[in-house]
Amino acid sequence: MTFAARFIPFALLTLIAACGSPERFAVSPPVIAETMRIGFASVEVKDVSLPSYAASDEISIRREDGTLTSSSDVLWADAPDRAIALELSQNLARLTKRRVASEPWPFEEFPDARLEIRFSELVATTSGSFNTSGQYFVAVADGRRERSGLFELSVAFDPKGGPNAIARARGQLILDLAQYIARNGLK
Repeated sequence: MTFAARFIPFALLTLIAACGSPERFAVSPPVIAETMRIGFASVEVKDVSLPSYAASDEISIRREDGTLTSSSDVLWADAPDRAIALELSQNLARLTKRRVASEPWPFEEFPDARLEIRFSELVATTSGSFNTSGQYFVAVADGRRERSGLFELSVAFDPKGGPNAIARARGQLILDLAQYIARNGLK
């Protein structure tokens, strides 16, 4: 069998697969240039609660009139609830230099605090902002330092950048949320 005879079927399969496959977009972690002190040596990030549109694999975008649209051809690279919990725990670990992990807690010794986050909004807009709001809860075994708080954050992005710009904005937004929680909830 000649090279051309072996190469052409492979090239056709690759082309056919590419035509029907959805595109997947990964969120790369932004650079963290600072460290923050928190009042706990270890923190477990519980599974996050997302609105149904944000928990979907499809990347949603909100139009000016409030309508949410998405396409099965444009997907997140990982399940959003899993990915966001991991992004938060990794960002908090890098920011604080403390032992932080997402649920389930992988260590024998229990964490000093448990962080739960419930998102009421997590969406990119056609006008070029990625917005989030919700509430966080910090549970502590002794109960004395338990706390909760509301958050509302936004990151701008260039809407002409498409899904890659949205993915970069989400990465920055989750880092901003980790910084906000470290500063306001984990002191």
